[in-house]
Amino acid sequence: MNGAKQFLKKLLPNKIRQPVLNVYHLLVAIAANIRYQFPARSAKVIMITGTNGKTSTATLIAAILEHAGYKVGINSTAYYRITGSKPVNKKSGRTVEDVFALHALFNKMRRAGCEYIILEATSQALDQHRLWGVPCHIAVMTNLTQDHLDYHGSMKRYAAAKFKLFKRRPPFIILNADDEWYAYFNKAEAGAAKFSYGMGKEANAQIANINARRDGSDFTLKVDGQSIRIRTKLVGEFNVYNAAAAALAGYVEGLAPDQIANGIASVQAVPGRMERVDAGQPFEVIVDYAHTPDALKNVLTAARHITKGKLMVVFGATGNRDRTKRPIMGKVAAELADRIFLTDDETYTEDPASIRKAVMKGIIEADGEDKTTEVDDRRDAFAAAFKEAKRGDTVVLAGMGHETTRNMGGKPIPWNDTEVAIELLHQAKKQ
Repeated sequence: MNGAKQFLKKLLPNKIRQPVLNVYHLLVAIAANIRYQFPARSAKVIMITGTNGKTSTATLIAAILEHAGYKVGINSTAYYRITGSKPVNKKSGRTVEDVFALHALFNKMRRAGCEYIILEATSQALDQHRLWGVPCHIAVMTNLTQDHLDYHGSMKRYAAAKFKLFKRRPPFIILNADDEWYAYFNKAEAGAAKFSYGMGKEANAQIANINARRDGSDFTLKVDGQSIRIRTKLVGEFNVYNAAAAALAGYVEGLAPDQIANGIASVQAVPGRMERVDAGQPFEVIVDYAHTPDALKNVLTAARHITKGKLMVVFGATGNRDRTKRPIMGKVAAELADRIFLTDDETYTEDPASIRKAVMKGIIEADGEDKTTEVDDRRDAFAAAFKEAKRGDTVVLAGMGHETTRNMGGKPIPWNDTEVAIELLHQAKKQ
């Protein structure tokens, strides 16, 4: 299949390439559904879309349903899992993988007796019809911020791709009322009911009484005259929103407040999402997938609240992807961090120096050049940050998160931020 796709890419002119490829993806999706006899139809499918927060929200929803006694299959950016089995880390680097592999996974979930399937739905998967034949019971929209403009071309087209999920008119729709794109997505019609969550007056599920802690947050979700007190071990205000979205999904399914609260409270961490690394060092180390301006802003803001000393960030930008977000990410880092170590992320086939130069442009615009050290090798950048960090400081390792490989020069190499960080921290203790 991939060979045919690559042949079409080379054969077709740029103007008609993507529409033709979308037809190709649709035909492949139809074939996969027929091959596996529409496996996703055996369960209630909850799809989460948005720029940031999809994996955390999906993980929280799965935990809520499992604590209520349901058997659940989850397919996220970071991992897939069936209730009762260990999570399997994904090596594809894709949220929605090859269509035949995806439906083979759905078939496995069907054979295991899964009553729910939790699925992240990306803009590209929706645009390319890769989720054709997969029914949607609940559609969740987390937020929309700049990403994937290399593919979509504009925020308007990016939003339109996400909206394709809601055009299906799923029975239930859950929206973030505090997101700037809320009015756009609120035009969608639900088959049964539409809910919104947030701190503002627009939301019909109100987030209130937030108590931010070093190890998470407590808050109240008020919906339909009920108050659900929720405690999450996930750090940061953005995770309050993720937990609220998950809680609302549980509420839609008729679960009791204690089932919802206990499910959320059970989630210790999400791989590569505000993941704390503890190797006995006197400072905090946090690994996060933040690879968009908004995600980087969220993680640095959250880290600031738990940091007594300096807030340091080690990050770069991805090659062969949206180039316009690079200086924006540099500006965010300069505005929010006390110390920056600018390094390589995944370069793909781009010149690493040119990527760093684009990020540095934003850093300079925000007067952050004096607090920035450029270290091209990511391992060396980690080591430099750890050497400088002192008790009370926090080092954020941003951009790679859960991923187990890095594409450098067009070739994947083994890599995991958490594992590398632990290795370096142990080495430092021995010195």
